[in-house]
Formats: sequence, structure tokens, C-alpha cells
Amino acid sequence: MYLTLSWRNIWRSKRRTLIAVASIFFALLLAIVMRSAQFGSYSFMIHSSAKLFTGYLQVQGKGYWDNRSLDKSIIIEKERLKELKKIPHLTYYTPRLESYSLVSFEKNTRVSQVIGISPESENEMTEVRNRLSKGDYLKEGDEGALLGEGLARLLEIEIGDSIVFYGQGYQGQTAAAILPVKGLVKLPFKQMNNGMVFMSLKKAQDVFLAYNRITSLPIMVDNIKHLEKVKKEVKIIFSENEIKTWDEMMPELKQNIQVDNASGLIMIGILYVVIAFGVFGTVMMMVSERKREFGILISVGMQKTKLLIVTIFESIFVSILGVIVGVVVGIPIVYYLYNNPIPLGGGAAEAYDKLGIEPIMAFSNSPAIFWGQALVVFIIALITIIYPILFIRKLKPVESFRQ
Repeated sequence: MYLTLSWRNIWRSKRRTLIAVASIFFALLLAIVMRSAQFGSYSFMIHSSAKLFTGYLQVQGKGYWDNRSLDKSIIIEKERLKELKKIPHLTYYTPRLESYSLVSFEKNTRVSQVIGISPESENEMTEVRNRLSKGDYLKEGDEGALLGEGLARLLEIEIGDSIVFYGQGYQGQTAAAILPVKGLVKLPFKQMNNGMVFMSLKKAQDVFLAYNRITSLPIMVDNIKHLEKVKKEVKIIFSENEIKTWDEMMPELKQNIQVDNASGLIMIGILYVVIAFGVFGTVMMMVSERKREFGILISVGMQKTKLLIVTIFESIFVSILGVIVGVVVGIPIVYYLYNNPIPLGGGAAEAYDKLGIEPIMAFSNSPAIFWGQALVVFIIALITIIYPILFIRKLKPVESFRQ
């Protein structure tokens, strides 16, 4: 009876009910979009940086991360790589040999990072082939090199020209080579674009006299929540090597995310306060409009307890309606933003570029965002029930008739 009466009551004044539902709906929608943007940006930052630079995990020689020397390089047997493929949630891995070298063409010379890659596995992980702007991509054992567009422009070099490498190889040996430029790649960040050279892993091992050696084995996982589980499995296979996670290799990114999340929590807290006052104001208006109605019901013999129960159910129904509509409308909006991230420009783009992150505002479609925000807003709406309870308990029928 209470449920039926409450449901009928909320639709006796459609305008009043729609105002209350709308206040909860807009509050919830704003909270969902805001948290989706925050969590989506964090996930994109981590994934983008891990994909291009370090991977979520990286197998290294002991002490390599603190001293980026070819002397800290390691040899990994093919049997171990086959074992990696059996680990659940591990998606990609690619061996790399990284070093620095003087890169020259005619009178122009630059210091560049030289990375020896396995072309196919590198492309699976970083999709570097899709960034090819001119020329051809590398093949296994290729004799050519890929240059960043910016570096090629600084050296004034074209496809087919030969480039000179001169640097230090494994155990202090001289590393020198002349290789043709096979292609140019457009990398997303200025620093990379102006100072990156790729060559096949086999050729890099020959040039730097580090035969069969690699400096790192970056690893990707399908979801960051599986990171620790995959790390334990990888550690079993490579027990004598160091296993670094993305946050250990990119502490600045982790700190930036933590600081941004803290400010985000403050902002969402302020939003919740605004939501609470908005819903509370709507409830006050609804109760004030019904003051005479409540007075008449009490005068004709309705107990205040029963009136309170009906009013509570009315507030619960309105809150549920507002939350449902907010979630239903929020899902397609977040889904659209998730599939169509917003490109950033100006100062925001420069800030992202300094962090080595593609300037895009991404969104998350995690179910936790919807039910989490819905639960918080629903609780806030329920807390406002306290006001009509106190109002009805103190209500005097005679005074209500003077309204």
C-alpha cells in the first residue's frame, strides 16, 4: 500500500517530480563524465607511454636502468621467449638494443638514440610501421635504417642517402658503420622525432659488437590490473634479471597522475557538495509546496509515522528514477567520447608533449565509473530525506493552513 501510494503521489505533480529527477540526473551525468575523463586520461597516459617507450614491464640486466650501458646488456635464449607466450594476459614483447651514437651526413652531425629492433614484434607493440611517412619499413636483418622525420630534416638527408654512425660499442669497442636511409617515420613527440634512429636488431648487434645481446625486453599486458600477476610469472622465467614496471621506469608520470588525481578528488568533492545543495534545494521546494497537503492529511487522522513512510518512499522513487536516467543517458555519451577522444591544443598539448604523451583527452568506459558515481549520488539524494522527515515531525496542522 505504501509503495503504491508513494508511486501515485510522485506523479500527481509531474512538474515537481520532473524537476527533482532532473536535478539528480544532471548531477550524476556531470559526475560520470568528469570521472570518465580523469580515469581515461590516466589510462591513456600510462598505455601511450608504455607502448612507445618502456612497455608495462621490462626485462633488463642488473643495474641497467641506472647505468644505460651496453655492458649491462643481456643474452636471452629463444626457449625463454617461447615460455613468455604461455603467460596469460601477456600480449606483446619485443627485444631491443639501445645505445647512443654520432649520426652524420656530409657536414651535419647529431647525437641520436639508436635502437635495434625486431621489425615485426616492434610493429605489433608500437605500430611503428603506421608512422612511416616515406620509404620502406625494415625487415629482419635489414642493412638500412629508419630515421625520425625531424632528424632527417636536421641532417638534410633523403631516402637512399648513406648515413655514418660513430660511437662506443660493447665493452668499450669502437662502433662505426655506414648505412643507407631506407625510410622516414613521423614520431608523435618532437624530442623523439629529432633524435631517433631505428635499425634491425641483427644489424645493431653487429654495429655495436654486442652479438646476440639486448639491453631490454619490453612487455605489454592486456590490462594494467593484471600487471602484478604477469610480473610474477615473468620473474620466474628471468629470475637472474631485473624486472622493472612502468612506474619504476617513469616515476615522473606516476607522480603527475597522483597529483592530478588528488586535485581531481578535490574537484569531485566540490561537485558532490554542489550536487547535495542542488538536490536539497529541490527537496525543500517540494516539501514547502506540500505543506498544506501534509497538514490536511494529519488533520483527517493520518499518523505522522505513515506519512513519513510514504514521503521516504517518494524520495527513494525519485532518486532511483534520477539515477537510472543519468546512467542510461551517460552510457552512450561516455561510449562516444571513449571512441572519439578529444585532441588537445595550445598549452595543454605542450604540457603533454613534455611528458612524452600524445596530446589527447581520452575517456574511460569502465563500469565502475557508472555504478560508483550512481551510488554516491543516490546516497546524497537519500541523505536529503532527513529534511522532510524533520519537517513532518514538527509540522502543526493549524499553522499549515495559514500558508
